[in-house]
Amino acid sequence: MSLALDRGLALLEHLAAHPDGVPLASLAAELDMPLSACHRLLATLQARGYVRQARAQGDYLLTTRLASLGLGYLSGAGVVDIAEPLLERLAQRTGELVRLSIVDGERLTWVAKAQGVRKGLRYDPDMGQDARLSCTASGHAWLLTMSDEDALTLVMRQGLGEPADYGPKAPTTVKALLGFLHAARVRGYAVIDEVFAPGMSAIAVPVLRRGEAIGVISVAGPRQRLTPERMHEFAPGLLAAAAELGPIFSTNSLMGRPPLGKG
Repeated sequence: MSLALDRGLALLEHLAAHPDGVPLASLAAELDMPLSACHRLLATLQARGYVRQARAQGDYLLTTRLASLGLGYLSGAGVVDIAEPLLERLAQRTGELVRLSIVDGERLTWVAKAQGVRKGLRYDPDMGQDARLSCTASGHAWLLTMSDEDALTLVMRQGLGEPADYGPKAPTTVKALLGFLHAARVRGYAVIDEVFAPGMSAIAVPVLRRGEAIGVISVAGPRQRLTPERMHEFAPGLLAAAAELGPIFSTNSLMGRPPLGKG
């Protein structure tokens, strides 16, 4: 990969993680990039409509252009249109947030959601984020379809993350993570409680096509509502929904992942 392209992509990824904007000097320092090179790349991205400044000489932010490209791609692939009625049905049944994530190479990205909560406390994060494989129900549901070796390879490439950024029960060692995955394989679905975030719980099931995971359906909400008992009650419905969704996903480059160690 060319140096300029690598740096440009790093800028986009960094800005995506900081929606309030980042000043030029901070971007250059945090990405270990010369200030002049960082400024030239930002100017190019700004000219192409991917980046804007909050004010003259101010912080740099992403525009909606990148998100628009992603949403347009998903719409063209038909993924969201196919999944929407099913997600809405699950949201009405569970009364919680239902999300669909898709496998894209070595990433698992949330692409669609349906909110079952109409009032009171709602858990409603943004779409388009990659799931942290080590401590999300969606990540565990994908990993349970693999061998321990392949699962750990993906997790180590992404990293376990900082414990302070997640829930008090998030796994911080390989042994702890494998404990979650082995239990999930026995059940056939993943369940977490205060693992991804304090006070939150979630259940997730893999969506399979010809035996390979192509996505994940999850339900998440406050643990005082989404108790372990309720999650296990929801499991058959989630498994049935995943079985319904898998065969009708069209084959395209968005689904599936290359063999580990390649690319």
